Amino acid sequence: MSSGRQESRPGGTRRAPAPRTRRAPPRVQTGRQGTRGRPSPGAKWGGRLLALAALGAVALAFILIISGGGSSGHGTPPVATSAAHTRKSSKHKNDKPAPKTSDFKVGLIKFQLSEPASSATPNGHTASGAPMRSIPVGVRYPAVGNFNGHSNPGAPPDTVHGPYPLIVFSQGYDSAASRYAALINAWTSAGYVVAAPTYPFTDPSTPGGPNESDIIYHPTDLRFVIDSLTNGSGPAGKVKRLIEPAHIAVIGHSDGGDVSLAVVANSCCRIPAVRAAVILSGAELARFGGSYFSGTGVPLLAVQGSADTINPPGCSAQFYDRSPQPKYYLDVIGASHIAPYTQPGQERAVVAAVTTDFLNRYLKGRQAALTKLRRSANVAGVTSLVTASTVSDSSAYCPGAP
Repeated sequence: MSSGRQESRPGGTRRAPAPRTRRAPPRVQTGRQGTRGRPSPGAKWGGRLLALAALGAVALAFILIISGGGSSGHGTPPVATSAAHTRKSSKHKNDKPAPKTSDFKVGLIKFQLSEPASSATPNGHTASGAPMRSIPVGVRYPAVGNFNGHSNPGAPPDTVHGPYPLIVFSQGYDSAASRYAALINAWTSAGYVVAAPTYPFTDPSTPGGPNESDIIYHPTDLRFVIDSLTNGSGPAGKVKRLIEPAHIAVIGHSDGGDVSLAVVANSCCRIPAVRAAVILSGAELARFGGSYFSGTGVPLLAVQGSADTINPPGCSAQFYDRSPQPKYYLDVIGASHIAPYTQPGQERAVVAAVTTDFLNRYLKGRQAALTKLRRSANVAGVTSLVTASTVSDSSAYCPGAP
């Protein structure tokens, strides 16, 4: 109607005449009462709207208070809930597992490396005339789970706590690498990847028998193994991601000790990547050529049985005395050439503990490991530790040394 349009126009001054038959309805906006003293229909609806608005305001205030939007401080604030959730989510996202330093389960993988003979021998062939040198390698690595006393072929590697320092272990002449499994497992369980190559003509199962003269090529074989493992060449690529290439040590027993000493102390064969060495009843060997300790050295641990007749104590004393500090000499009292490294008992347990403490200090940088080393190494009637510049009361005799 026209009256409706005029009533809605702001500031209007005219009013349309009321119809003759009935009174025009009052304006809803005013909410005024009619002439009979009761609310008009417009006023009734206006009151309801006001009541609903008030009720809505109360409800809104109540919701705000419950949700923490009010100023009363009651209820659980949504911001606090969100923050708590954020902290929880952040914790799960950024938290790393607690550092694990020992008692790893030991995984095992075996493969074969083929080394071009020209890189190891002057005539381009092996001692048997073959164009390639075949080097079987067993690699033990920290695996998921806790140590169970033995190696576990194919166990899933523990990549969470890696990568790990690398140890390359060289076995003695006419001895299988598996003979040293307990020691190798101890190092692996302590958080190291340990590779044990079998150099040509060293294993007792070698067709035609072992040939000790091949030892002159073993330092180059050792270099080839390290390069293959750190570069991930061929089948060695399976363990490359587990290895920390800046932290490498060599350990060797008997002839393997001679080879390990050569790559850290002899100008003929030095491998700069090697940062520490453990020599178990080893010696300097004139057949390698070169000169010993003519350059910088690496931290060195010599382990020697005092009753060893194959590698007499004078052999270890000779290279220990010439080696620069830091160096350590573990005297295994009354021990023979092989037993402290392969036979169960207190001697092997001490050797395992002391060598691990040494590695923890010089490959993992743990200062406290030296305190443990000194404590582990001095066992009355079993072992004693020398840290002086020379070993006293030792014979200088060493067959085959320069």
